Amino acid sequence: MLRETATLLEVQGANPFRVNAYRNAAAEIVQLGQGVRSVFDEKGAEGLEALPRIGRGIASAIAEILITGRWSQLERLRGTVDAVTLFQSVPAIGPGLAERIHDDLHVDTLEALETAAHDGRLERVPGMGPRRAAAIRGALATMLRRTRVPPPRAARLADGPSVALLLDVDREYREKAEAGKLPTIAPRRFNPGGESWLPVLHTKRAVWHFTALYSNTAQAHRLDKVRDWVVIYFYDDHHSEGQHTAVTETRGPLSGMRVVRGREAECKDHYANTKA
Repeated sequence: MLRETATLLEVQGANPFRVNAYRNAAAEIVQLGQGVRSVFDEKGAEGLEALPRIGRGIASAIAEILITGRWSQLERLRGTVDAVTLFQSVPAIGPGLAERIHDDLHVDTLEALETAAHDGRLERVPGMGPRRAAAIRGALATMLRRTRVPPPRAARLADGPSVALLLDVDREYREKAEAGKLPTIAPRRFNPGGESWLPVLHTKRAVWHFTALYSNTAQAHRLDKVRDWVVIYFYDDHHSEGQHTAVTETRGPLSGMRVVRGREAECKDHYANTKA
């Protein structure tokens, strides 16, 4: 799985250092004197990170694979991520609610779902009350606890990338996608013909690595916003990660401008400072 990720990243034009990181980690696992699962069972994700050539992010990825049998990042690179099925693995989330969470919140990983469960967005999904949201928060905490490598104190960039960086990635993605300059993948959802049509961008700004794609959700298709809504995934070398969605605002003082959903006030300040 690590080797396949390296190959897909290379084909999609990702940073060569990132590609080599996955290949080096795969080589390290192959030459281990014991099975990687035994290392994890004995010492957890921190034990994986202590291995040569395996950093914090890859250690967490290996832990996710060992616990769940799947890896959301690899599925995203393949174009086969099925967040609706993934969310149904969480107690208290059935098929209908999983579909609404995915389409309303534009999240497709358990980590992103947990963030939404803590910042209030999950409770705004139709059919979701405070009690059920609390149950989901507890279930996610249990499911994700073993995959995490605790970061060094003050190492995480808790606020994530600035809106200026996110909007710049959004700009680069849309310009290159429109010009046909990006590799494409074949998403599984809403693509019965298996067409490779979804452009993908891998890029870096400051300490942040980004992957950007159009939003291939039911709501985006229903509202004809697939090529307007851009989902931006990000992580840094300390495994601080998350995702945001950039859209064209349709009302208010920022109407017609690109904004990061949930961070509109920061976008307003950004544009004001840019004009100044």
